[in-house]
Amino acid sequence: MSYIAVKGTHDIYGDEADGYSYIQTVFKAIAELYGYRGIETPVLEYTNLFERSTGESSDVVRKEMYTFLDKGERSVTLRPEGTAGVIRSIVEHKLYATSDMPLKVYYTGPVFRYERPQLGRYRQFLQAGVECVGEDSPYLDAECICLAMQTFSMLGFKNLKLKVNTLGDADTRKKYRAALQEFFATRIDDMCEDCKQRLKLNPMRILDCKVKEDQERVKDAPKMKDYLSPEAEERFYKTLSIINDMGIEYEIDDNLVRGLDYYGHIVFEVHALSDTGKDYGALAGGGHYDGMISTLGGPADYDAGVGFGMGVERVYSMMKDNGLLNDVAHKLDIYLMPIGESVMDECYELLENIRLIGYSAIMPFKVAKLGSMFKKAERSGAKFALIIGDEELEKGVAQLKNLATKEQKEVHLATLDEELDAAFDEIEEHGDDCDCPHCQEKKN
Repeated sequence: MSYIAVKGTHDIYGDEADGYSYIQTVFKAIAELYGYRGIETPVLEYTNLFERSTGESSDVVRKEMYTFLDKGERSVTLRPEGTAGVIRSIVEHKLYATSDMPLKVYYTGPVFRYERPQLGRYRQFLQAGVECVGEDSPYLDAECICLAMQTFSMLGFKNLKLKVNTLGDADTRKKYRAALQEFFATRIDDMCEDCKQRLKLNPMRILDCKVKEDQERVKDAPKMKDYLSPEAEERFYKTLSIINDMGIEYEIDDNLVRGLDYYGHIVFEVHALSDTGKDYGALAGGGHYDGMISTLGGPADYDAGVGFGMGVERVYSMMKDNGLLNDVAHKLDIYLMPIGESVMDECYELLENIRLIGYSAIMPFKVAKLGSMFKKAERSGAKFALIIGDEELEKGVAQLKNLATKEQKEVHLATLDEELDAAFDEIEEHGDDCDCPHCQEKKN
């Protein structure tokens, strides 16, 4: 019997693990610039949390959740998205009463959806997201969009496409749903089974149908913009005015509704086409929501919120296609080379001291030929080789070789920290305009 990963899951290691780590590091750094702090919630929640907050008409709740009974016969679910758990935590711990509003948090972690695995998406995938709750303002909605766009910009993406729409306020949505029910009533018999269910539960979900024939029928459907209340319309265009002033280009997509029921007012998605021509769909999506806090038992005074989530797998796949991860893989600083068994003990002690200085370092723990060690050092991506034999040890020195330029010099063990610092500083001084032979060779 062979043992393989469950369908829709995958192992992350090597360069891919480095890429994931880099994406999350950039995301967290940008979120913190906007005043967000980290939060971690459990992967496992009681099922009614998602049924209550996410909405029974969403495909996530209807078809995609991993739900089962635990040993106490309680229905539990592997989280299918991040927002519900964050809001549950805020209500449970009464963070709205102990924190200044708005409360801004970011998170990263695995989520689970039982859907057909597709390009850049798995049944278990890593989601990174933010939530800003407790204060209602179009400036906060715009800021959330800015945060998302800034994250992708810092990751190196070009030619991003921001799609936006408004789902209006409660009164708007009530009138719009009635209009959609009337429109699709005479067309629904020819549409997919999912759309037939959506018509009963929430006809706005039909606009998000992925069946090609149904998408054609949707084109002539009523538009939300024709049913906006004056207040909702003013709110939408105020938000657009803010992001426009920030220099962010956008496209209004009348059929953008997002897949979860809690959204209202502005919703958005970030799209990009890879350099190889692959379309990964939305890299991130989110929007404004109302009623989440009170729905889960908190005070209605803090109901307003806005947030977005992005799938790290999709982002990684597109960055790889676009060559944005070439310099992200972990590079070892030093490969320590002991020449002979007699210096192994001293080299091992030196190895630990190098790490304490702050440089990543490894060494072979079996005697090896110098040529073999150099091959391993190059495969490891190490910047320097530090070579020590009996003669060097007796003199209190080592040979430090730059594996890129092949330049080698003698360094003193007594001042190794200072000499390593100087060697690495010299590497950093070589920028794009450097005229040294090594840098010119790399350019050519």
